[in-house]
Amino acid sequence: MEIERKYLIHKLPDRLCEFPCRTLEQGYLNTDPVIRIRRDNEKYELTYKSKGLMIREEYNLPLTESAYQHLLPKIDGRLIRKKRYMIPLEQTSLIIELDVFEGNLAPLILAEVEFPDESSSSSFVPPAWFGEEVTFSGRFHNSFLSTVE
Repeated sequence: MEIERKYLIHKLPDRLCEFPCRTLEQGYLNTDPVIRIRRDNEKYELTYKSKGLMIREEYNLPLTESAYQHLLPKIDGRLIRKKRYMIPLEQTSLIIELDVFEGNLAPLILAEVEFPDESSSSSFVPPAWFGEEVTFSGRFHNSFLSTVE
């Protein structure tokens, strides 16, 4: 189960280079239901996500690099490339996943925070540098972003 909230970011936080960063590329074999392939640095996986905006079922299966390369030409839409910064949220055990999109999705920047349960999600107060919440807008799901020109 994945419980997350998503926000637009208009200005990068200070000292961003001090946080761990991963390079991601992901493509969608299907968007309804969501079936995604992803390269996360040197880790490869296939993911299934159920319908939903804030709460969804999610299953991840490991892929080999060769399986990923085999599936890559089969994606629909664009291959999404982004840098993901992992920023600890002060005085909590939560992590902000800050995605800085590259290529034709730049300069889009989104922050996601994943929660252990619905109550902690409901009581979450975002940091001041977060912009508009877009959790309930399917327009900011990566599966949708892969289809827009």
